[in-house]
Amino acid sequence: MLTEVREQLGHALFRRVAGPSGPQTRARIHDTPGPRWFGPDRPIRTVHGDASMFIGGLTALLLQSLHPLAMAAVAGHSGYRGDPWGRLQRTSTFLAVTTYGTAEDAQQAVDQVRAIHERIRGTTTRGEPYHAADPHLLGWVHAAEAYSFLRAHTRYGARPLDAAGQDAYVADTARVAEALGVVDPPRDRRELAGRLAAYRPELRATPEARAAARFLLFRPPLPLAVRPFYGGLVANAVTALPPWARTLLWLPRVPVVEDLAVRSAGLALTRTIRWAMTPPPPRGT
Repeated sequence: MLTEVREQLGHALFRRVAGPSGPQTRARIHDTPGPRWFGPDRPIRTVHGDASMFIGGLTALLLQSLHPLAMAAVAGHSGYRGDPWGRLQRTSTFLAVTTYGTAEDAQQAVDQVRAIHERIRGTTTRGEPYHAADPHLLGWVHAAEAYSFLRAHTRYGARPLDAAGQDAYVADTARVAEALGVVDPPRDRRELAGRLAAYRPELRATPEARAAARFLLFRPPLPLAVRPFYGGLVANAVTALPPWARTLLWLPRVPVVEDLAVRSAGLALTRTIRWAMTPPPPRGT
């Protein structure tokens, strides 16, 4: 009975994240022979393969929304409201291909994203022009993502990286960032912190950013039965934000609740996700 529950839950989660063609995509990524950008011992594989990514991904979306040009591009072109699961599946597939796939497939995935970015142009409500292929804008998206994934893994990962491993993770992500068009991406935690600080003067919570936060936090396209579990993930994603980002998004800290309940709920949820998505050992072993 427990094995059946595990299999059903794991299948449902994987289908949400990877889409209906997930099993075929996973087989192609992992089973195709050839050189990879990252060997099996690289920290990027440890972080991106962990259940903490469910929290880190939400943190990244909230943090990235604070750059008005990035948020305008997302609001105007990504279709995150009309097709949120499709966007999630495309993002997760890109991360999987570049992290675990062959070098040829990884480069092809990067080329496809760069072609999409090249077409995305527009103007914010304040009249500011944006272009998704702008290296400076790509640098913000990358820095926010690297921070969020690493922060979540440090808090909720099954095997948190030591200091050297965390620096190596940032260096690994720089390989993908450069391929996407980021100029001189950070290569350790000190550089990453400095890069985030350098973007601070450009950040603000636009009406589009706060609308995106409300959508993620309070109006997810999920059945009512699973919203409490999603709420636990979102609460932990919020606590992983830098304090200044929470202030901009009007997400105040609730010390007693966060200290006593939120972190423990995040650990329990990521353990459950990890358990569900890890294939059980063969019967008889």
